[in-house]
Amino acid sequence: MTFDQIKTFLWVARLGGFRKASERMHLSQPAISNRIATLEDELRVQLFERGPGALVLTRHGQLLMSYAEQMLFVEEEIRQRVANPSDTEGLFRVGASETVAQSWLPDFLTAFSARYPRVDLDLTVDISLNLRDALVERRLDIAFLMGPVSEFSVENASLPPFDLGWYRAAGAEPKELGAEPVISYSSRTRPYRELMAELSRRVGPKVRVYTSASLSASLRMIAAGIGVGPYPRTLAADAVAAGRIVEFDAGLAPMTLDFTASWLTEPRSFLAETGAEIAQDVAASWMRETSD
Repeated sequence: MTFDQIKTFLWVARLGGFRKASERMHLSQPAISNRIATLEDELRVQLFERGPGALVLTRHGQLLMSYAEQMLFVEEEIRQRVANPSDTEGLFRVGASETVAQSWLPDFLTAFSARYPRVDLDLTVDISLNLRDALVERRLDIAFLMGPVSEFSVENASLPPFDLGWYRAAGAEPKELGAEPVISYSSRTRPYRELMAELSRRVGPKVRVYTSASLSASLRMIAAGIGVGPYPRTLAADAVAAGRIVEFDAGLAPMTLDFTASWLTEPRSFLAETGAEIAQDVAASWMRETSD
């Protein structure tokens, strides 16, 4: 019985199948199946009930599961407290919202790479809804998104929020809100839903809204005079300084985007825990420098 066999068993049990475990461990499905078969032969017990759906743990499998989790926890403790971070290897999958990608994400990637120079990074930039699903489905190791994620298996660490201001093209004639299109976040995001509720209450249901998942595209549309819209103040500062856009009072309550670093707590990942700490430090520093 080897530790690799135990880790393979743990991932098959957690993910409910050989295919998902092979994707998570970057091994072929036959290799996964062979490890489980060998482990069952050595222990002389059946660990899984193999039915038409997902695999189900047998009584022996449930008992082994408790020991496997303890073994993996000890391995993570050794890696974090004893091993040299510069020797850590593997793949770390990071998900980030567009707002984070346009702000402090490059600083995070630089700091993380300096801490773990031999760890490969896989980056996904998407809306928070998709990032949340990818995290819960274990396709990401950590996500920087509009949170928190309300799942018992997910840990959330608060990140600095982004205040939104209302902007229009510099030199554009002021108009009543609703007389021109409003440039908004993607229709599948919480800011969009909150904005639409406020616009419907204040302006009426006929207001025109142009949605975009790209912050840079939204800023270009605002600067071109296509419409007005809310935008993170820290990210709008350069365009304001360049005289491309101006902030104005839309008569609506200020909006704030709350972000978290979110990761799965089981099995424990010291890379995710450390990544969240680095993200908090980097984001706070970026916010301070940008505000100054």
